[in-house]
Amino acid sequence: MELVIFNFIHPNILKALVLDRELPDAIKISDVSLPDLNVDQVLIQIKSAALNHRDEWCRQGLYPNLKDGVILGSDGAGIVKEVGGQVDSKWIGQEVIINPAMHWGENQRAQGSDFRILGMPDNGTIAQYLVVASDRLHHKPLHMNWHEAAALPLAGVTAYRALIVQGKAKASKKILVTGFGGGVAQMAVQFALSLGAEVYTSSSSDSKLEEAKKLGVSGVYNYNHENWVKDALKETGGFDLIIDSAMGDTLDNLINASAPGARIVFYGATQGNPKGFNTRKVFWNQIKLIGSTMGSDTDFLNMLKFVDENRLKPIVDEVFSLENSVAAFNKMKSGNQLGKLVIQVS
Repeated sequence: MELVIFNFIHPNILKALVLDRELPDAIKISDVSLPDLNVDQVLIQIKSAALNHRDEWCRQGLYPNLKDGVILGSDGAGIVKEVGGQVDSKWIGQEVIINPAMHWGENQRAQGSDFRILGMPDNGTIAQYLVVASDRLHHKPLHMNWHEAAALPLAGVTAYRALIVQGKAKASKKILVTGFGGGVAQMAVQFALSLGAEVYTSSSSDSKLEEAKKLGVSGVYNYNHENWVKDALKETGGFDLIIDSAMGDTLDNLINASAPGARIVFYGATQGNPKGFNTRKVFWNQIKLIGSTMGSDTDFLNMLKFVDENRLKPIVDEVFSLENSVAAFNKMKSGNQLGKLVIQVS
């Protein structure tokens, strides 16, 4: 270990994937200057990085505060190579994952006004090296390889907060996770199964639903089928908890599929705002609509503990080289992936 540390030469330039909206693909591999470390920062050699929908939204110009030249990517795993003057030198050489959520604040109920995420507007993880505050470091789960570890942080903490913190999931509950195939949804399914709950999932893809069955879910529904809600009610009597990221005009279906007193937790709105919803059924059946985002530092720690105890791994759909990053983004845009898309950096 000492020999490796002694021989490491701090690079001045690194290769990274940056946003460039003047290009047809809006992203490019570029040489970027590596900043010096502040006293509370570390330098990580990134081994693998994983994509999230926010990366593709940045490419499409749909994310706020966009800046060309910023390194994209929120998820990553790698090896600590240097530490700032106030950081314990024992971190050097450690295999780590990175909590991409910064400045959540003291209120566990919601993030503060200074909350931000690696990858925009701050430089992110799709790069040979990353400089980040040392308090974002966590040891890589020993049962995961680099690709799996890189795929965990954002999806893992988002799923954990939606399901367990906001959804208060329990073994006795009937739980529906919509949109199986996405990174958060597949982690939420695994978390719910580990709790011992009766878990169901939905998708527009029959092949993805077949993969969900292999995980042990109790039932699956293709939400493009007109009668899926009637089928679900007949089979379950209604769900106690629904985890969703689509919303839009699908909200009425979720309300109709809910049992009295159910919680509907939504961590996104990829289909936009609903034009209207069944207000009377919401108040009459005591249904709770709950928003959720990524999680606090406490949520991240609890998520890691839960993952370790249950030996869970994110589903990795495909691994791309850094040079082939455009193909990874195009697959993210297509929505054909099952699980996470990962970029092998080194």
